[in-house]
Amino acid sequence: MRELYGRLAGQAMSTAMRYLADPDAAHDVLHDSFIKAYTKAGQFTYKGEGSLKAWVLRIVANESINLLRKQSRFTSADALPDLPEEGEPDIPPVPPDQLNEMIGKLPAGYRAVLNLYVFEKKSHKEIAQMLGIKENSSASQFLRAKRMLAKMIEDYKRHNHDE
Repeated sequence: MRELYGRLAGQAMSTAMRYLADPDAAHDVLHDSFIKAYTKAGQFTYKGEGSLKAWVLRIVANESINLLRKQSRFTSADALPDLPEEGEPDIPPVPPDQLNEMIGKLPAGYRAVLNLYVFEKKSHKEIAQMLGIKENSSASQFLRAKRMLAKMIEDYKRHNHDE
């Protein structure tokens, strides 16, 4: 158990921080996730190299989502004004640590949808079921998250280009 924690705690914390901007909440999720992994170890099925890591990180992601859901930090798309139709934002490359920091600044609902869609490869229908929101809310929050990120990246590039 100690070895598993030692090997995966850093990646698990990164996963939790992708969903939760609060480091204290992420530490709580990390703790709860490893307890859950230890108590449910009998349910793990080995599917090749990396399957244990994937299983533990899935638990961390699910625990993070459960915490967000408990905190009711999701905005219904019905409460948001319609966005004008625009193409995909053009997002230039940014160092990974900067991008993670930017993702952490997104509103909780946007951040959760973005993570589930981009990193977990979930459909908007699956995301809606997981988060207890409407499918169009998931799609809308994803679009808004991408636009907010594009703006943050533009500001970052402009600031760093001027120096």
